[in-house]
Amino acid sequence: MQPLNYAILKHFTKVGEACADDVMAALKDQYGHFQAFKKPSIINALMTAEANGLLEEARFDMDPADELRVYYRAHEEGAATINRYIKD
Repeated sequence: MQPLNYAILKHFTKVGEACADDVMAALKDQYGHFQAFKKPSIINALMTAEANGLLEEARFDMDPADELRVYYRAHEEGAATINRYIKD
């Protein structure tokens, strides 16, 4: 099993875009028992990946509870870098 942050990054090489809720839904079965598997930690990982140039913001909207959802995507270079360093 990969570290959680690796799994988060790899998820973006398999989908067009995703928000923290989407990532949590996709990884819940494997990583739901991890202590760091909480929405603020996932958001922090996404923002760190963006700051490091691996992901970029795709769009944003409001969820049904009026909470901001930021969607990210791995651009071509970011996806290539992720796949080069994190193998399946």
